[in-house]
Amino acid sequence: MAIQKVLIVDDSKTETMFLTDILQRNGFAVRSAENADEALKRLKEEAPDLILMDVVMPGQNGFQLTRSINRTPEYNTIPIIMCTSKNLETDRVWGMRQGARDYITKPVDAADLLAKIKALG
Repeated sequence: MAIQKVLIVDDSKTETMFLTDILQRNGFAVRSAENADEALKRLKEEAPDLILMDVVMPGQNGFQLTRSINRTPEYNTIPIIMCTSKNLETDRVWGMRQGARDYITKPVDAADLLAKIKALG
């Protein structure tokens, strides 16, 4: 399945704009959400082909939301890439245990991000 639609879940407008710019310049359709509630609403409206998930957000964090999405049958096939400033190995392992397919740390390198997306597609 080729990845075309990406949902960015991040409470930082700057980070969302940065990622949106990279993705749109490479032909992806992008939607965004600032928190877990908004992300779940976006999923109900239109399921994306990929989710880029921040970890540190108000309310439910990215680890919790990833786990929740992976436990929901209609969404559990959507790959999630954790996209976070949390760069400890324990964070990466925990993110993967919650169901993330990959993990990338901020500041995001555009080529690295695109390679990870291509590897999933």
